[in-house]
Amino acid sequence: MAARDQAGTATTTDAELSGLDALEQGAPGPPGRLARVVAALWPKLAAVALVFAAWQLVAWTGWKDEWALPPPGPVAARLLDDLGNGVLVRATAITLWRAAVGYTLAVAIGTVVGVLVARRRLLRAAVASIITGLQTMPSIAWFPLAILLFQLNESAILFVVVLGAAPAIANGVISGVDHVPTLLLRAGRAIGARGFAFYRHVLLPAALPGYVAGLKQGWAFAWRSLMAGELLVIIAARPSLGVRLQYEREFADAKGVIAVMLVILAIGIVVDAIGFGAVERTIRRHRGLTDAP
Repeated sequence: MAARDQAGTATTTDAELSGLDALEQGAPGPPGRLARVVAALWPKLAAVALVFAAWQLVAWTGWKDEWALPPPGPVAARLLDDLGNGVLVRATAITLWRAAVGYTLAVAIGTVVGVLVARRRLLRAAVASIITGLQTMPSIAWFPLAILLFQLNESAILFVVVLGAAPAIANGVISGVDHVPTLLLRAGRAIGARGFAFYRHVLLPAALPGYVAGLKQGWAFAWRSLMAGELLVIIAARPSLGVRLQYEREFADAKGVIAVMLVILAIGIVVDAIGFGAVERTIRRHRGLTDAP
């Protein structure tokens, strides 16, 4: 009887496993890379289409003359023409170089300051409120001082970009560290993590979500500060996007102004979607916060 029960149990188990295998084989697999790209892009493209449709409708109403508010068609033609002759390509390259240099400096300074302030109570009591105050200060207010210190050159622009982005990054580090469970920090010390190894392998990885949020916010501040700087500090030898925007405004060329604005907007969207969006999705996936493959 025992032998029959064991055989019957084995047979039932084999049947259940066979059924599970069949279900797994029939279940749809994870979406491919192309499907994920399409799924991520179509809402953004739909939103852009709605914006352009609303823009066209406003142009049709005749609310403003076409020289002041041209419809999307002529602006798109102007944008393609400026990209084709290399004017906007060169300006975009100069602006992106400034953004990369300024943002890299801001990341280095903001990260170091944030870690020191987050882990030192005396520094936190003395400096944390100053960091928040610097973050809330409009970047445009720094330019008179920057011009006095560095004159009308690259250093004045980079100075304001760093001051605009570094406080936001530092606050992101502080916020991320504040939300790290104390038990995790104790476990890191218990396995021998000390000094730089503690920060490298325990503290910063645990604070990564807050840190990335600070990096994202810092980029937004850096990009806005850079655009303000290029509008105020005109360097004729380096015609950046800000210089092109000011140049088109002086000649009352609305098509050129909006074309440059579209390039600035596109850069911000691409950096957010491809850069920070990908990093955030990777962090959520590694922490088991999403079902995405």
